[in-house]
Amino acid sequence: VQLQASGGGLVRPGGSLRLSCAASGFESDYYAIGWFRQAPGKEREFAALMDWSGDRTTYADSVKGRFTFSRDNAKKTAYLQMDSLKPEDTAVYYCAAGLGEGIYYYPSLYDYWGQGTLVTVSS
Repeated sequence: VQLQASGGGLVRPGGSLRLSCAASGFESDYYAIGWFRQAPGKEREFAALMDWSGDRTTYADSVKGRFTFSRDNAKKTAYLQMDSLKPEDTAVYYCAAGLGEGIYYYPSLYDYWGQGTLVTVSS
């Protein structure tokens, strides 16, 4: 099983980026996807979470209304559209997969992790 995160980069405040998380090796679609982020000197925190079907999505208060999480199970890819970016969104963003039909808030509940993609919001 592999998760490949991509799409990070340098963007000015107010700009947009779309992150992608490509999954491979899963035998079924029954896994939740989480986007987590970790800023320098801070703990890893969740940004957006989604269950296997896409019916349940949760956003951290800090990104609500600015980030949009979607997944395409046919393409085995998840996306995080990030708009109105702020300097405090600067972090390494990770996608993770947790087996099962739930939605999982804690990093320890995820079984697989991508390598991370750096998002830098700066003028």
